[in-house]
Amino acid sequence: MAAHRNPPFRAEHLGSLLRPKDFLTKRAAFEKHEINQQELTKAEDEAIKQVVQVQLDAGMHAVTDGEYRYYINALSHRAVFWGNFFQELEGMTEVMNPDMSLFRTYVPDIAGFIEKGHKPGQSCLCTGKIRHTGKSTLIDQFEFMKTLIPKERWGEIKLTLIAPPWYHLRYVDGKAYPKDVYGSDEEYFADIAKAYRTELDILYAAGVRNVQFDDPNFAYFCSEKMVKGWQEDKSNTKTLEQLLDSYIKCYNDSIAEHKEKIHFGLHICRGNFMGSRHFSEGGYDRIAVKLFQTLNVSTYYLEYDTPRAGTFEPLLHLPKHKNVILGVITSKFPELEDKGKMKDRVLSAAEIVAKGAGQSKEQALERMGVSPQCGFASHEEGNLLGWDDMKNKLQLVRAIADDIWPGQP
Repeated sequence: MAAHRNPPFRAEHLGSLLRPKDFLTKRAAFEKHEINQQELTKAEDEAIKQVVQVQLDAGMHAVTDGEYRYYINALSHRAVFWGNFFQELEGMTEVMNPDMSLFRTYVPDIAGFIEKGHKPGQSCLCTGKIRHTGKSTLIDQFEFMKTLIPKERWGEIKLTLIAPPWYHLRYVDGKAYPKDVYGSDEEYFADIAKAYRTELDILYAAGVRNVQFDDPNFAYFCSEKMVKGWQEDKSNTKTLEQLLDSYIKCYNDSIAEHKEKIHFGLHICRGNFMGSRHFSEGGYDRIAVKLFQTLNVSTYYLEYDTPRAGTFEPLLHLPKHKNVILGVITSKFPELEDKGKMKDRVLSAAEIVAKGAGQSKEQALERMGVSPQCGFASHEEGNLLGWDDMKNKLQLVRAIADDIWPGQP
């Protein structure tokens, strides 16, 4: 089995991009009811045109809309990377200012809120049988992107989706869904997977061929603090290994009918919150075998910009029919990495990929690419760098790719 190519591309980014300042001003005006929805949509359209051109100018092929329309809810239009897919499902209910008794306080993002004296302002709970409504919230976004990209490149457009098990990990055991609705995690995940299959049916019919799942939760399984908290929490009825198996099965069931028709990638990072904050630390060693060998995605977009992501050694377990995109460039801070050192890191990783798969380094490089470690604006406020800094980072990614894989997209 050959690795899927184009997508992924040699130079990639992870979806979210900084919002232009004038667009953020319009967004703030909308929240204050100073402009209407039509005026906001016009501002979104103009900002997306601008950021698509930035990507094309940088030589990117897997272009996105910057996630400029990914809203936490329809009323506030607060933009976050997980969007509102779950809120739009029947049986899922958005909860504002949820009670902290719902949460596992040792899960890294929840712990991060608590450390700063905050709590989650929003969450989403199952309150009934989960069903897709038959209408995708992403179609209009994709259709607009098609107006900005030549038809022959529509299949390159990258659509980012939140992880199928997204909300589950944060909740205390037994609180993710009512027991009179679902008798087990397996029943709950089965209906989520069914909803994702319906979503993917709709997206595929519209021409979507490149999907990236965003999932910080997998990185949380690598956190020593998370592991310790889990072991001390006597309310848990599963081990972390069992939960990891459940999440992987949920993914596999979600994409089973489309994995031969759509390129699926998985992006894992350790948090990318306001102020360039991360939430967890720990290498991929704990989950590498199952992550790379039992999860049925084609490509892994992995954070590797700091030591908190660990070494490249887990890539020994990457099968020879799968790709890895190394996030060696940070999207959190403006300082520009040294191109030569980043090339050396990629080549070093290639030796490990080659060793694990029984290939030459040149063969391993055929299944690799380079990117930032995460998006530039997982929340609409964005990370601690400017518009020109972002452009420089994208251009650096492209330059590294051109040096290692000359003439390849």
